[in-house]
Amino acid sequence: MERINSKETLIRLIDQYQNLIFSICLKLTGDYFVAEDLTQETFLAAYKQLDQCTLEAEKAWLCRIAGNKCIDYCRAAARRGIPAGEEEIHNLKLPEKEEPLRQVLNSEILEELRCCCEALPPPYGGVAKAHFLEGKCAKEIAQESGTGINTVKTHIYRAREMLKKSYRKELLRE
Repeated sequence: MERINSKETLIRLIDQYQNLIFSICLKLTGDYFVAEDLTQETFLAAYKQLDQCTLEAEKAWLCRIAGNKCIDYCRAAARRGIPAGEEEIHNLKLPEKEEPLRQVLNSEILEELRCCCEALPPPYGGVAKAHFLEGKCAKEIAQESGTGINTVKTHIYRAREMLKKSYRKELLRE
């Protein structure tokens, strides 16, 4: 794979999956800023190992990397005596050997994100579900809905801000 193709592939992966990876990291660490860092580390690790990814499994591959980064973070935080969120260290189940990231990216996480998206007012709920859950980019959403791309980008931005607030409320309730 040429260097340019690697960069193009990385840009596509980031555009397509950054929100999913961030939501996984946020749920597992409980810390917004740590989740941002782990999301970046996930894509950096993915870039270094792009030759190991197949197009059919790129979503699961990225989720596995993100889950492993979160597990490493929680282990390191436990060794240093630093709290790593809302008792994630105790609640985090490590994936079994060679099992796809089902232990980390389970239906509960997706269901919580889906509920938060559905709780958003129109048109943000539909845009949030399409973007964050289905992994669609702004251009795809704009084409499907017949809405301008800048309007969709604004809706995605506002939905993200609303989801941040609702996720924080969810974490405080747990």
